[in-house]
Amino acid sequence: MAGNAHGSSHGEGHGSLDIIPETIFGIDGTMFVATAILSLAYVFIISEKINRAVIALLGAGLMIILGVLNQSLAVEGIDFNTIFLLIGMMVIVGIMKDSGVFQYVAILSAKSVRGNPRALLVVLSIITAVFSALLDNVTTVMLIVPITLLLTEQLKLNPYIFLVAQIFASNIGGMATLIGDPPNILIGSAVGFSFMEFVYNTGPASLIIMLVMIGFFDLVWGRKLTTSNKAKAHLLRYKPEEALTDKPLLMKSLFVMSVVIFGFVVGHGHGIEPGTTALTGAALLMLLNIYKFDAETQTHKVHKALGEVEWETIFFFMGLFMLVYGVEHAGLLSLLGQKLLDFTGGDLAYTGFVILWSSAVFSAIVDNIPFVATMIPLLESTEASFGGADAIEPLWWCLALGACLGGNGSIIAASANVMVASFAERAGHRIAFMKFLKLAFPMMIATIAIAHVYVHFVYFNG
Repeated sequence: MAGNAHGSSHGEGHGSLDIIPETIFGIDGTMFVATAILSLAYVFIISEKINRAVIALLGAGLMIILGVLNQSLAVEGIDFNTIFLLIGMMVIVGIMKDSGVFQYVAILSAKSVRGNPRALLVVLSIITAVFSALLDNVTTVMLIVPITLLLTEQLKLNPYIFLVAQIFASNIGGMATLIGDPPNILIGSAVGFSFMEFVYNTGPASLIIMLVMIGFFDLVWGRKLTTSNKAKAHLLRYKPEEALTDKPLLMKSLFVMSVVIFGFVVGHGHGIEPGTTALTGAALLMLLNIYKFDAETQTHKVHKALGEVEWETIFFFMGLFMLVYGVEHAGLLSLLGQKLLDFTGGDLAYTGFVILWSSAVFSAIVDNIPFVATMIPLLESTEASFGGADAIEPLWWCLALGACLGGNGSIIAASANVMVASFAERAGHRIAFMKFLKLAFPMMIATIAIAHVYVHFVYFNG
């Protein structure tokens, strides 16, 4: 995210109507207005009474209309690398799913464990974690949860613990890579971390925590899961190959996905951002999918592919970037950054631990996307105090670990969780907020404790 310094007077650089008083209640007027807009927006986002994309765009509009930003500054605040990355991956996965590959993998996995519920809980969790790392966790749960509901229905099992396990697996697995979880996309784009830097830094923690959580879920719930031989026999009649409805499309999709992941790995060293790689990959897959058809059919297929993009999410991000840039431009985040340094006494390790734990707790209360979007410029403001961008690198990994793991703390903490809850409710298996909180929050705290030990030994031990 861009990081312009706050102008010396409240009107400087805004290029809009001078309607904000110099001070309000003794506070800089621009800072007061920007903070009030962001706070109100967060209240509505947390309450979920009104669609979050609408709130973010309205808040962004108010930032401009009330003179905190002008339009060119607001657009400057949008991280288009993140936007392009999200759009590109949504298009690729949207086309790829029409091949039936995700249903194929899930059914094959269920058959490989002979319909054993205990083993199925483990296998579906592993699939969710791996797909979340390679695609992204929101897309993954959209593909895996409907299949999970189908498999548990066939086995006459309550899907609740399977869905809880998949929420945890999606956020823990997504933590492993640049593209796996929206907080990582935001951090990677803002700081310039490569795909492999995430694999090296958050990947090991993700693997360790995932193994611990799989063991925990199996020990506490998995060993108690039982089903009838009749239900198992019914499930075993499924034929995985019948799920593959378009094998030529599967080959094209796997080719493009391989090229895109290769681009993520090597592109950073050649100045090619992940957003460019993802959008180019999306365009290539669309080309491979349409070139044989007439103009009218091509147009229909392109419309369908672009329709797979969750435009609500895209516009939520754009509005959120402008909202956060408003408070950053007004000087609030620099002020909070200084307060953080004062609180930790400028000790890097202590600051890292505070960021890790506070990120987890706040991300459990607020969706981790807006939280991380707000934290990025706040951390950037501490660079000079710690000796430059390289010196604060451990703080970024603390933020990534805290926000991704904090996403497991409540049902509204991460977009993937909200998506799982939505599918579950439509299938008649509502995940109640408090029921999930009582189970998930203590488990989330345990994962943060593991991350604390990991961070201590990897970044702050000596």
